[in-house]
Amino acid sequence: MRPGRPHRLPATIWALGFVSLLMDVSSEMIHSLLPVFMVGALGMSAFTLGLIEGAAEATALIAKVFSGALSDYLGKRKPLAVLGYGLGALSKPLFALANSVGWVIGARLMDRVGKGLRGAPRDALVAELAPPDMRGAAFGLRQALDTVGAFLGPLLAIGLMLLWANDFHAVFWVAVIPAFASVALLILGVKEPERPPALRRINPISRAHLRRLPDAYWWVVGLGTLFTLARFSEAFLVLRASQGGLSLALTPLVLVGMNLVYSLAAYPFGKLADRWPPNRLLALGLAVLLLADLVLAYSTDAGWLALGIGLWGLHMAMTQGLLAALVARTAPADLLGTAYGMFNLSCGLSLLLASAVAGWLWDAFGAASTFLAGSVFCLLSLVAIATPRLRRLGAQVL
Repeated sequence: MRPGRPHRLPATIWALGFVSLLMDVSSEMIHSLLPVFMVGALGMSAFTLGLIEGAAEATALIAKVFSGALSDYLGKRKPLAVLGYGLGALSKPLFALANSVGWVIGARLMDRVGKGLRGAPRDALVAELAPPDMRGAAFGLRQALDTVGAFLGPLLAIGLMLLWANDFHAVFWVAVIPAFASVALLILGVKEPERPPALRRINPISRAHLRRLPDAYWWVVGLGTLFTLARFSEAFLVLRASQGGLSLALTPLVLVGMNLVYSLAAYPFGKLADRWPPNRLLALGLAVLLLADLVLAYSTDAGWLALGIGLWGLHMAMTQGLLAALVARTAPADLLGTAYGMFNLSCGLSLLLASAVAGWLWDAFGAASTFLAGSVFCLLSLVAIATPRLRRLGAQVL
């Protein structure tokens, strides 16, 4: 490479992004309809929905601990990613066959186990492939392509629900196609770089190896946990919109809007994360989430809902890629998979708690209380970021 010529992101990162895009098209065709399917068609309470959504997402994030550590031990990322995407694809026919809560729970957990298995190895692979000074851009690009799928999926769901007179199961069957296409692209289109044998470790999650993770890394874990506590499942955005009178077939528009903002903003904010101090961008992202919660608590009018949902997506774009890049910046190279796994374990437990509390508040005190509680956690997170101890630790990440 000639001096002064800018780095280009490797083609494999683009390929991984399109693998995520296809799987998200499939997943969001289902997930954008799942809250109203479970509450409306199956008669579930909001609290039960919150428990299922929290448990499903927590399962995915906890599974990343073991898949990340195993990828460090094996010195290979791609086989675990293929297994995870494969499980995700195999879960899709189960949604199409579901006619009871038990079927939905089984399919949801299988899908999230697959997500957990693939997440940490894939993120570690992105971190290894990207030039160190472009990791924010690399994660932003992968997240942007992932999120394109996350709004294309609901758009397809809307069209098919209108075409087939609200036939949930028919839409779920169509979702099978992009899921298996995603697995095929991963197998055929992604080549893993060779890793030196010296980087392979025995039992990466042993106490000795975990002690090698620096304080700055645990600062990132703490921030991710606080952020997740302030941001419960997006299923509650869909329910809030349905309270505002949005028809059954159009409820996926909620995730379309959120993910459209997310996908358009993720790459620019990823590039900005390579230049700005992390604390500044993270605090700004929390402020945006705080505003989104207040807007969504205030009204179910279509205009206010659209604003709140758009702000929610903007917050995701500002923070999620940045946190992933900070893990790569602070963890040892030979423990990247383990580092992403531990990060996601903490976030998974936080998400389980946040979604359960959100569902309980919704049933006990009404929808507005759920979003007001989210705004309180945002304020607490902002206060935590501003404390001298965390600011000193954050300075080590710069």
